[in-house]
Amino acid sequence: MDGSVFDYVIVGAGSAGCVLANRLSEDQSVKVALIEAGGRDSNPWIHIPAGYYRNFSNPAVTWQFGSGPEPHLGGRIVNWPRGRVLGGSSAINGLLYVRGQAHDYDIWRQRGNAGWSYEDVLPYFMRAEDQERGADHYHGVGGPLGVADVRLKQNAICEAFIGACEAAGIPRTRDFNGASQEGAGYFQLTNRNGRRCSAAVAYLRPIRSRRNLKIITNAVVETLALDGKRATGLHYRRNGHRQAITASREVILAAGAIGSPQILQISGIGPASVLKDAGVPVRHALAGVGENLQDHLQVRFVYRCATAGSLNEVWHSPWLQFKTGLEYVLSRSGILTIGAGAVGAFARSRPDLDAPDVQFHFLPLSADRPGQGLHRFRGVTASVCQLRPESRGTIHIASADPAAAPRIVSNYLAAEADQRVLLDGMKLVRRVVRQPAFARHVIEEHLPGASVEDDDGLMEYARAYATTVFHPCGTCKMGDDPRAVVDARLRVHGIGGLRVADASIMPTLISGNTNAPTIMIGEKAADMIREDARGGM
Repeated sequence: MDGSVFDYVIVGAGSAGCVLANRLSEDQSVKVALIEAGGRDSNPWIHIPAGYYRNFSNPAVTWQFGSGPEPHLGGRIVNWPRGRVLGGSSAINGLLYVRGQAHDYDIWRQRGNAGWSYEDVLPYFMRAEDQERGADHYHGVGGPLGVADVRLKQNAICEAFIGACEAAGIPRTRDFNGASQEGAGYFQLTNRNGRRCSAAVAYLRPIRSRRNLKIITNAVVETLALDGKRATGLHYRRNGHRQAITASREVILAAGAIGSPQILQISGIGPASVLKDAGVPVRHALAGVGENLQDHLQVRFVYRCATAGSLNEVWHSPWLQFKTGLEYVLSRSGILTIGAGAVGAFARSRPDLDAPDVQFHFLPLSADRPGQGLHRFRGVTASVCQLRPESRGTIHIASADPAAAPRIVSNYLAAEADQRVLLDGMKLVRRVVRQPAFARHVIEEHLPGASVEDDDGLMEYARAYATTVFHPCGTCKMGDDPRAVVDARLRVHGIGGLRVADASIMPTLISGNTNAPTIMIGEKAADMIREDARGGM
């Protein structure tokens, strides 16, 4: 192929970018380039589900961003690792396959985004899936993305947590992605045969030999090339050399909720005041770029348990490591197949609500903080997050240097409603774990501890210990209001030949983990791009 001219140039080989590269290059008459700032996904721990915990703080495969100082979390910096390899954050995340609630997407449509109701997006979820359980009204088979159950043999502590949820009024469910999200049960993972099925594994690996697709790794985008109000390509730096690439049809940003607004801003597209402060000439004033940042904030409760089955035991025992590793190698099963939650629940923090507003993640492991070494005792973690936060933050560049991290302030807990729901969620966690089904396994609550009982104490603990669930979105939001960045077909307002297709376009955060919806966005975007090309738009 001509090395510098392509029909489509996709920036970011993450959850959406891999989908776009696959779907657009299906047409052998077009040339597609996929540009990724990270490297290949060769680290073996990427592909073992429980290995996400080892790679959490590994700078070789993660960008180590930080959000803060957070004004409502005591001025803390909250660690924000993002994927730095093919597959993006789908290569380092906790693998949980959750779509959110149908109403989430209906809200998108109601905000002026035609074609984004749940009825509209459900076929794209189903097209992506290769569901281990088989096809039904809500699930598909034969798609690129493996979706499977945790291959965990009967685990007493996980079953006890589900039983305690039932006793506390949260029904057991087998499917968080079916007719109703509400309930407690085992998560499904982006997993095939006990191995992680990242977007790179699902969508890129099978098509790497396509002659009309070029994958360029370790390439940092420096700026978009603009001809007046049209994107014509970009400049990137690789191995110390600056190179240019031309897009005859479109440039598609799929660099994520951090990368996409950062690239727009360093290219002179964004809020004029932010660009001027960073020393970047304003080429197209667009007030919403980097605004509307949303994320899930979780509070973790840690319990010291008497019952075996905690990954902590494996972490500190060479013999158990060998035994667990052998089980995984021979049968692709066991505790190494868990993600960032073997069991979960979606529940209503108050009985008068119409739908769940909090999510639990239950893990048979524990640490004082995510990314730290596991405790030496048998520990488990139950976390809670508010599903639909009202607080909004920002991502702004500090300079024109593309290698410099932007300033991120999530503004967690700025909204009083967020504080109230999180507090109610924390109380619900404790109500669950105090049910006899679970309480009989517990020796003590390690964090926050028995001394923390009243509302003020719980909120003080949240401000000191709460962390991200790694679901940033909304920074290039879709819509037609003055703060919208893209329209309902994901075209950047005021700039031709330029789209954004990743989690940054979500107008509002969905009720759950964001990987599956981001893959859906890639699938839907690919269809819209092909439709517009056929229509001459």
